[in-house]
Order: sequence, then structure tokens, then C-alpha cells
Amino acid sequence: MSARIGIITFPGTLDDVDAARAVTRSGAEAVSLWHGDEDLKGVDAVVVPGGFSYGDYLRCGAIARFAPVMTSVIEAAGKGMPVLGICNGFQILCEAGLLPGALVRNEKLHFVCRDQWLRVENNTTSWTTRYDQGADVLIPLKSGEGGYMADEATLDELEGEGRVVFRYVDGNPNGSRRDIAGVCSADGRIVGLMPHPEHAIDALTGPSDDGLGVFYSALDAVKSLVTSA
Repeated sequence: MSARIGIITFPGTLDDVDAARAVTRSGAEAVSLWHGDEDLKGVDAVVVPGGFSYGDYLRCGAIARFAPVMTSVIEAAGKGMPVLGICNGFQILCEAGLLPGALVRNEKLHFVCRDQWLRVENNTTSWTTRYDQGADVLIPLKSGEGGYMADEATLDELEGEGRVVFRYVDGNPNGSRRDIAGVCSADGRIVGLMPHPEHAIDALTGPSDDGLGVFYSALDAVKSLVTSA
């Protein structure tokens, strides 16, 4: 059985095609999901990709959070479906309450576009099992509102429960608290990160192929869920 992973497209989404390519490269089937539809088409996991959903009016992700498709994603996530939010997708998952915290304007108010080293802090989530704990990976980052913010109690909780998934190394590009680049839900099935693993699936076209581990991990997670069902 081939895993079917849905890729959501909102008006303003930029990286849905890249995410679909990464899913396909991992060996799963990429399924297109439209923001105005509630039907998830029987997918096994969902990727909420990067871009500027609804033009990033209001706060980034604030409008997309109320899209019909997100109603279904929230429901499916509550039942254990793996969900990944990349960049704008991370913002949307935070706005939807699926992940804690919020993403704000970068510290120096500049759009940052660069290849960024990350450390894998948690390799037990549905999206990181293919990585070694503590591994450094090179992933492109491109965002203007990528500063991860949460109150001290929430940050302490995330650290204490091992829910910081990725952390910036060799310099904090956006002022994120505690150098946090990605976090996960309590069950590890929902992950959000600002850098773009879908842009690092081929060393010929990206800085590395380190991003493939995210999508291979999801494939493993879906197969494990099906086996245990």
C-alpha cells in the first residue's frame, strides 16, 4: 500500500508543487487538497506548505486557519493523523491551535533567505524518525515573519517535554526564542518548522538532500499507523 499524503493549496500558496515533489520522491502519493473543500480525500497525512495564504492579510495564517479544509485537518489531527506545517504552514498550525506559540516579524524586520543549519533535537516525531538525534541538517530558510515566540511557561514546557524538534545553529536568523526552528504536538504527530525541507531533496538543486528525511519519516509513520490499526 502506498501512503497518500495531502498537500493543501490556499490562494497565495507558493510551495505546494515543491512539497508534492518531495512527497513523491519519498515514495508516497501526493494528493492535492483545495482550501475551499472539506474533503481530505482519504489521505493518511497532510502537509500545509509555505507561501502567503490569502496574501498574509491580518496575521500570517490568521485567515487560512478558518478555511474549510482546515476544519477537516483539525478534526483529523485530533484523531492522530500526522500533519506537517512548513513556514506559512507552521504559522497556520499555530493560529489553528494545533501547535503552541506564534510566529512574528523577524528580529531586524528583514526578509531572510539563506541556507540554514538546524539541529535535530527530537527524532521520535512522525516527521523526524529518519534522522539521528543531534544531527545537523542544512535546509533553506525564507521568511519575513519567522520569529518563534511563546511565554516562558510554554517554552519551559516544550523544552521539558522534548517538543522542540529543530533548533537553529550557527546563528539565529530571526530572533526566535531559544533558537527554536520547529516544535511538535504532545503526541509528536503534528510538526511545524520555518525552514523548507521540500527545497532540500536533491543535492543538485538544493544545498543538500537533508530534507528528504522529513518525508521518509512520514512514510514510515503512516505505515506504522496502518500496521497497528
